[in-house]
Amino acid sequence: MKGFAMIKIGQVGWIEKEKPKVGPYDAVVRPLAVAPCTSDIHTVFEGAIGERYNMILGHEAVGEVVEVGSEVKDFKPGDRVVVPAITPDWRILEVQRGFHQHSGGMLAGWKFSNIKDGVFAEFFHVNDADMNLAHLPEDIPLEKAVMISDMMTTGFHGAELAEIGLGDTVAVIGIGPVGLMAVAGAKLRGAGRIIAVGSRPALIEAANFYGATDIVNYKNGDIVEQVMKLTDGKGVDRVIIAGAGPDAIDKAVKMVKPGGIVANVNYFGEGDVLPIGRLDWGAGMAHKTIKGGLCPGGRLRMEKLIDLVRYNRVDPGKMATHVFRGFEHIEKALLMMKDKQSDLIKPVVIIEE
Repeated sequence: MKGFAMIKIGQVGWIEKEKPKVGPYDAVVRPLAVAPCTSDIHTVFEGAIGERYNMILGHEAVGEVVEVGSEVKDFKPGDRVVVPAITPDWRILEVQRGFHQHSGGMLAGWKFSNIKDGVFAEFFHVNDADMNLAHLPEDIPLEKAVMISDMMTTGFHGAELAEIGLGDTVAVIGIGPVGLMAVAGAKLRGAGRIIAVGSRPALIEAANFYGATDIVNYKNGDIVEQVMKLTDGKGVDRVIIAGAGPDAIDKAVKMVKPGGIVANVNYFGEGDVLPIGRLDWGAGMAHKTIKGGLCPGGRLRMEKLIDLVRYNRVDPGKMATHVFRGFEHIEKALLMMKDKQSDLIKPVVIIEE
C-alpha cells in the first residue's frame, strides 16, 4: 500500500509498505477523510519526539472498516467510523488508574504517527476496535467528523483540565484549531468572559464565533500586560494553553489569580526546559495549579463528542477552511500546516465521500 511518511527528521515523502494485518480484537480501516495536524509538523520538522524512520504520518481520520478480527463484536466491514487520535490499549492497568492516554507508558496511548504507522495511508490498523472506534452518523459531513478525532477532544480537554466553573474568566493562549475548540469548550462549561490570544484575522473571527468575548493580539505587546489591563489588574480564573512557545506557561502563571488553574494541552516541540517565574508562582506557594494532559481517546469519548456535533452544541466544520479531494493532496495539506498562511485554520483531505 501507499502512505505519506516521515522519512527522517526534516524529510517527508511517499513510501510503499505492506497492508496491515488484524489481530483478534483489531480492525483495518481505509480513510475517507484525513487532516494534518501541527503535531505532525512538530514531529517531523522539530524532531519533538525523536527520530522516526519511514513512519507513516497522520492521526486524524474518519474511515470505512475493511476488515475486523475474530473477537470484534460491534463493527463490521463497510461501517463508517470516527477514529480517535488516541487509541489506548484498554486491557492494562493504567486504564484502571484513570489515565488511558498513558496505557503502556507516558503518552503511549498516542500510537498513530508516534509509535506505529498513522492514517495517511491507503489502509491503517486500529487496535481494540470495539473500544477505539465510534460509528459515524450519516448526517455529519466528513469535514466536520474528522475534527472530532483530535481538535475537539484536545481543545475540550483543556477546558476540562481547567475545571471551568460558571462565570469564570478564562484566557486561551493560542487560537489555532485546538485553541478554538478550547474556547468552545470553555463556553459550554459556563465561562463568563473568554479572552482569546491570537493574531490572524481568520482565527480571530472564528474565536468570536466559538464564544470569545475579548481578543488579545500578541503583536500589540506583552499578552500578560494586556490581560491584566482588561481585568483591571485582577487576572483570570483559568488559563488554557493551546499554542505558543516554551514561555507560555510562565505567561499563564503570571496572568492567573492565586487559586487559579493553568491547563496545558499544547505540544511543546522544542527546548529542554519550560521556565516558570519563581515569584510569579508565589515562590511555589501561590495555589496556582499547573496541569497538562494528552487528550482523551477511545470510543466513549468520540461518541459523546459526536453528540455535541449532531445536536448542534458546537460546529467544528467552520475550522475546515481548505478542503481538498484526492489522496494525493495529503502532502500539500501537511505543508500548509507548516506554513500557516493567513487564511488557514485547518486543511482537510476528502479521499472518498
